[in-house]
Amino acid sequence: MDSRQDTATNRMVSQIADNVAAAGRPAGRGGVTPAARHFDIVRNEIARAPIVNNVPEEATVGDYFALLKPRVMSLVVFTGLTGMMMAPGHVNPVIGFIALLCIAVGAGASGALNMWYDADIDAQMQRTKNRPIPMGRVAPAEALNLGVTLSLGSILLMGIAVNAASAALLTLTIGFYLFIYTMWLKRRTPQNIVIGGAAGAFPPMIGWAAVTGTVSVESIVLFMIIFMWTPPHFWALALYRSEEYAKVGVPMLPVVAGRTETCKQILIYTALMIPIVLAPWLMGFASAWYGASAALLSLVFAVLALRVWNVRNETGEAGDAPARHLFAYSILYLMLLFSALLAEGIFDFGKSI
Repeated sequence: MDSRQDTATNRMVSQIADNVAAAGRPAGRGGVTPAARHFDIVRNEIARAPIVNNVPEEATVGDYFALLKPRVMSLVVFTGLTGMMMAPGHVNPVIGFIALLCIAVGAGASGALNMWYDADIDAQMQRTKNRPIPMGRVAPAEALNLGVTLSLGSILLMGIAVNAASAALLTLTIGFYLFIYTMWLKRRTPQNIVIGGAAGAFPPMIGWAAVTGTVSVESIVLFMIIFMWTPPHFWALALYRSEEYAKVGVPMLPVVAGRTETCKQILIYTALMIPIVLAPWLMGFASAWYGASAALLSLVFAVLALRVWNVRNETGEAGDAPARHLFAYSILYLMLLFSALLAEGIFDFGKSI
């Protein structure tokens, strides 16, 4: 690759970001809005981001799909399906499929909007630097357009084909994730995950509302399981990624309060989470089979959280390994919990036990 091609590449990437930045500046006054300042940062980071073979690759379908955060989207769809199956009553299979499709598309839209807004810090973090925008394969404006289009489409389809309650909850989910978590909380407070975790907890409520048209105590319990699971899950990740978060100025709890406080909060939230996880059994809308499974899974979670606490003063891999184990298990934990709840909804074990 010669220097002329390299220079042309830099000019092209910079021009893409310049066009997006200009969209955020008020016309005729010469002032700069917060949106414009943010886009300027995005432009600078993208210009410095690595580009494969020193040239911007042509975007593929896979790049646009990656913007939707498919792994997160799959978990969202699964918990939404669980909410639908746990809800009393029945829904037409076609309507149920449309509801799940809207949940999936809405989740993907949220992911694309998050990648658009966070492109500046994604370019600097090892975990996210290979995403399509930092790599120069997708322009920020394309991600924004994709996210907005999918958001509006999923909400409208949910409202027209399913019901107003599920559409309203889907709107709340997307708006909460973008405006409350991504734009407001994430870069301002170590409570970003605690409050922002609500966005990922809404899908079972949406699924429940798609069937019943209402929000009930049972659906709120499903919401609370994910809501209370989120802080220890993400704090475990933040413990062994704290240097990256500090580098980009994201005030995750380990960055602001240190390892010891983070490990203590993981223990506290684990203790608070377990009774809520057992609540479906205690409240009678899940069977003893679920209660026993949830208790066993939660015991393992508590043991792993205690191991994280025991190495709170360790550095390097000795301190990071237990956090990695807790983070990995926490994903499996939530999947198994909602698998058990899904089985309850399908087979109705409560009537046979």
